[in-house]
Amino acid sequence: MDPRYRRIFVIVLDAMGVGEAPDSAAFDDVGADTLGSIARTYDGSLAVPNLGSLGLGNIRTDDPLPGVPPAEHPRGCYGRMTVTSNGNDSIDGHWEMMGLPVRFDMGHCPDGFPRWLVDDLEGFSGRRMLVNRAYSGTEVIRDHGEQAVEEGAVILYTSGDSVLQLAAHTGVVPLDELYRLCEHARGLVNGPEVVMGRVIARPFVGDDAGSFSRTSERRDYGLAPTGPTDMDRLVGAGYDVLAIGKIGDLFSGRGITRSWHNESNMDGMDHVDEAVATDFCGLCFVNLVDFDTVYGHRRDPVGEGRALMDFDARLGRVMAAMGPDDLLMICADHGNDPCYKGTDHTRELVPLLAFSPSMAHPGQDLGTRPTAADLGATVLDNFGVEGTGEGTSFLALVS
Repeated sequence: MDPRYRRIFVIVLDAMGVGEAPDSAAFDDVGADTLGSIARTYDGSLAVPNLGSLGLGNIRTDDPLPGVPPAEHPRGCYGRMTVTSNGNDSIDGHWEMMGLPVRFDMGHCPDGFPRWLVDDLEGFSGRRMLVNRAYSGTEVIRDHGEQAVEEGAVILYTSGDSVLQLAAHTGVVPLDELYRLCEHARGLVNGPEVVMGRVIARPFVGDDAGSFSRTSERRDYGLAPTGPTDMDRLVGAGYDVLAIGKIGDLFSGRGITRSWHNESNMDGMDHVDEAVATDFCGLCFVNLVDFDTVYGHRRDPVGEGRALMDFDARLGRVMAAMGPDDLLMICADHGNDPCYKGTDHTRELVPLLAFSPSMAHPGQDLGTRPTAADLGATVLDNFGVEGTGEGTSFLALVS
């Protein structure tokens, strides 16, 4: 069959939740609202005309977003998705979007990793592991970075998510060495004793505690998908799958025909522009992580709003370059309310916006989808590829 759309672009605004999920109480996240917090911080001056024109303000007419009123005649279709995976991390949301909801509990080690694991990391690296407990990423290098530099050590820490993070000063621990250590750590937390969703390399620079900052050379080493994903199915059917940002890391490079690493959101949008100018047939899957790592975890609603407005400006360029055979979908993987307690992800519904220049009936309310797997089901439906029954396609509504 000929696909309705030849190219589908999915852009994930990492951690851009739109209000508490039905199971938010189980995550102690009642009241979390990432997008609402950003909009309220700007008190009506959040300028996102392109997102607004697609229906961003129409998603929540019961709780309007200051500065983002409902569009009278939306150019796109709009709704929300419910992430049903057991966890609340990027792997949970992205795997579910691609037809592989996480139905098992990944590990959490808020009190630190077991001694055998620390000993193994120290033996492998020949360096001491500092901290070994849950910590904010920016605060841990502020509080322990100088010691790490003085001792030639590595900072080992975690968060409320299923992550093992290793931070090191690039002037003391070369990037290649840090990456090798993270690759080794990945092999230690694949089970059965400890199963972590991600191992993250967190290089930092600076002269002292007051100037330490993390760099864009971060790398994620995700747990390998526990089964085939919709990306695997597309590639198996002969379609292209382009990955931009940390998509390649989250899926361990599987189900991907070409991949780009992002230095920042804007660098990621440069890669989107490159993909739009590329003749391919299939899926382009994009993650823009700055919303999460640079602003959400750092509880910076002003910076996050500025980043959202910057994205909106670039979005206009993408929309103008799209052809009638292109479909764009914009969503998120979880929340990270910059005005909420703590510094961890928040369990929220995520936005769903869809646009094509050839969309026959824009303005359709896609409702609150019961699972993020509906997105992947829609992609497979478009290309006539059989899935496993996870998710329900909404292709008819966005055609």
